[in-house]
Amino acid sequence: MPYIWIDADACPKAIRDIVVRGAERTGYHAYFVANHALPLPKRHCLTMISVPGGADAADDVIIERAEQNDLVVTSDLPLADAVIAKGAQVMTSRGEALTSNNIKARLNMRDFMETLRASGEHTGGPSGMSAADVRDFANAFDKVLTHWRTSTA
Repeated sequence: MPYIWIDADACPKAIRDIVVRGAERTGYHAYFVANHALPLPKRHCLTMISVPGGADAADDVIIERAEQNDLVVTSDLPLADAVIAKGAQVMTSRGEALTSNNIKARLNMRDFMETLRASGEHTGGPSGMSAADVRDFANAFDKVLTHWRTSTA
């Protein structure tokens, strides 16, 4: 049975709540990995993994433990690239699928933007989460859970 891995350090609460409800509804196990404890309901299908501080400590745990066909929820592109290489599915907190077909282009754009910022260019950041973003995530997440249920039935 596949698992759900949440890069929880930067996961918006609305997205975390959707994952919790989905895991409770379906019984798929969700692991929330962060360098600080998060309040989660006490359910058999939910696990909080607190890692020591450090920029990539949570990423390292997810990379080590995620397996083929698991779902990783993250907007961290290097993390996404690493778990895609292991055969995991990746979805951003906005419901966008990151795949072997688009991750390299995303990483190249990220590196380009970092180079611009390092040269003093103001590039701005991502826009805040909107209700449409939350809805898009919920729909995409539900499609993954539905696919898992129908493929194992």
